[in-house]
Amino acid sequence: MLSLETVSAFFITSVVLAMAPGPDNMFVLTQAALRGRFAGVLVTLGLATGLLLHTAAVSLGVAALFQASSVAFTVLKLIGAAYLVYLAWQAFQAGAAQVDGQGRQPLSRWQLYRRGIIMNVTNPKVSIFFLAFLPQFVNPESNGLTTQLLLLGAVFIVATLVVFGGLALAAGSFGNWLSGSERAQKIMHRIAGVVFIGLAIKLATTQR
Repeated sequence: MLSLETVSAFFITSVVLAMAPGPDNMFVLTQAALRGRFAGVLVTLGLATGLLLHTAAVSLGVAALFQASSVAFTVLKLIGAAYLVYLAWQAFQAGAAQVDGQGRQPLSRWQLYRRGIIMNVTNPKVSIFFLAFLPQFVNPESNGLTTQLLLLGAVFIVATLVVFGGLALAAGSFGNWLSGSERAQKIMHRIAGVVFIGLAIKLATTQR
């Protein structure tokens, strides 16, 4: 099994990686700023659920398919990019939509949670990253390689929850501060739309 030193080193590395600017933490920031802390936390939980699927895929060897098949990789990333474009369209239309008492377009808890899942699952680079990253901390001389990979995936998810949860709380406070201004809300929606478009382009043009 994995030693405490290995798990500790992996956790610290995972925290640093989670703090690096990327599509997932940018997504958390925009959603929390637009809809509040709780929304950001729900999106974070959705992203963590997506990481569970990526961990299972790597542990079972499914992620190797996306590394070997350019067609599978392309199809999945285009689905993800299309979803981001859809979110951008919603953000640009938000000014004319009905909003709740705090000036935000209402979304159910399930919708917010689902956004996080879709955002993470439709990014094939996450599975490929796990496929390259997790085995570096595995002890090949020990039995239970699948168990070790699952444990490392769980540790990475905990690190992600800590970092992204902190981002959600910070960005949510900023959003609450601006929620009293309808003009500020519209500007935030437009900014979110631009961010989603940028993430869609980045995802659609990414290479394996």
